[in-house]
Amino acid sequence: MFGQKPFRIKAVLFDFDGTLTRPGALDFSIIKKEIGCPAQEPVLEFIDNISDPSKRQKTLEVLDQFEMEAALKSETNEGAESIISHLKSKGIPVGIISRNSRQSIKIALENFDHISPDQIDLIISRDDPVKPKPSGDGVLMAAGIFGVKPDEILVVGDFAFDIEAGNRAGATTVFLNPQNLPAPLNSNFSISHLAELKKIVKMGLALPSGKLPNDLLNMFLNQFNIQDPSLLIYPGIGEDIAAADIGNDQVVVLKTDPITFATDSIGRYAVLINANDIATSGAVPRWFLTTLLFPVGTTPSQIWHVMKEIEHRCSEYGITLCGGHTEITDAVTRPVVSGMMAGTVKKSGLIEKQRIRPGDRILLTKAIAVEGTAVIAREFHGRLKEMGLSDSEIENCKNFLEHISILKEAEIATKSSMVTAMHDITEGGIANALTELSIAGGHKLRIYMEHIAIFPETLKICELLHLNPLGLIGSGSLLICCKTHAAAPLMADIQGANIPVACIGEVLEPGTGIHASRKGTSEKWPSFEVDELTRLFI
Repeated sequence: MFGQKPFRIKAVLFDFDGTLTRPGALDFSIIKKEIGCPAQEPVLEFIDNISDPSKRQKTLEVLDQFEMEAALKSETNEGAESIISHLKSKGIPVGIISRNSRQSIKIALENFDHISPDQIDLIISRDDPVKPKPSGDGVLMAAGIFGVKPDEILVVGDFAFDIEAGNRAGATTVFLNPQNLPAPLNSNFSISHLAELKKIVKMGLALPSGKLPNDLLNMFLNQFNIQDPSLLIYPGIGEDIAAADIGNDQVVVLKTDPITFATDSIGRYAVLINANDIATSGAVPRWFLTTLLFPVGTTPSQIWHVMKEIEHRCSEYGITLCGGHTEITDAVTRPVVSGMMAGTVKKSGLIEKQRIRPGDRILLTKAIAVEGTAVIAREFHGRLKEMGLSDSEIENCKNFLEHISILKEAEIATKSSMVTAMHDITEGGIANALTELSIAGGHKLRIYMEHIAIFPETLKICELLHLNPLGLIGSGSLLICCKTHAAAPLMADIQGANIPVACIGEVLEPGTGIHASRKGTSEKWPSFEVDELTRLFI
């Protein structure tokens, strides 16, 4: 499904006979015998080479008659209607490119149960002024009509001419190969069933802003073969850090994260977002490197302000700023700070999510969407004011930035030998964070939604902007899993540090998924392909 080259899909062209319809409806051996065409010569090329115009026309009429009879009794190929419906649901135009006549194609389409001819956006047949296949002219014609580049078209067919036409035009090609034959002409993909196209199409669709979706990330990571025996925590869904054994009972914990949303106080975000994840492993953040990318037109004083803020925040938390890179580039339209943090912990003190067990309690510190509230107030001050928020309310929300560190509560939790996992809430909010925790920990989770705290200011902003706070970026809140008997004393210690905390659920049996309820009534646990904050930047 990964293909031989990177690709983008904006339109799909299907061959007809043998691809969208079942093979065998048109028996070319009979046709060739009827019109006197040699077995090894293609029918259309044979007809084109007939010098007598009258004989050529009569031979073509014989071919038309065979095609019409075959069209009337043609049957839809398995999966054809499903994949066309899927493509249409994604807004992808669908076309047919065939050496058949246009009329026979339209008649055959009438035999489809759920797809009507008007759902096919384009038909290129032998009746068109260009030769559809094996020339690439038909694909190029389709690209012009669809308004896309030729290499943004996916050509799907079951015959060498289909692949040859796509390759000549520069399109991405898929060979439908139910009999597992050698793929012709180096097609980019070979599939045995049309249903397999969904995965290929997904790889070629433009992604929305935000983190790479978990299903794609998991698929990509599964292709890697990491064999370093010193690596204790491997890449995976819900694993925000890497941990490596460096000997002498010491583990180095590594983290990297870019800051792309916020431009105000971006240096503070960069330090704390990376330090937070280091702390969730039980480690102490110690060293920080950062790559600073600024848009063209940035002034030196603006760059110095960010650098100084990073240095100040590192110093505040005992972290050494030890290097990086700074660049002005037209690749970005606003500042981007990509940080890389390293910390250390004794091997015996490393907290790994795989340690969670059924019965463990799940604690949540502060309230959800702390970071999202601060970012919205800082980036959309004017919009919020127009919607009725007072300057004091907006200023209060801006100050939520002071609470995006989870270092203090993580430090308290780390001192307890009964803590089995910690997870920082970032993009996708608590909804995605708990899903990631379930996946990384290998256990299902029960969540009591009425116990999830939301600050009134957050709730008000989300209602005004029609955002779901469960899917809003939430650095500043920490998820802690601990043994049942340790929950009460741990909560007391955290509250003693003036940090709100509540028990919001428990770990269930092995598996993955969230069982959510509100006051005894089951609720569907939400998921967010992109963070709710992203919608405000579109």
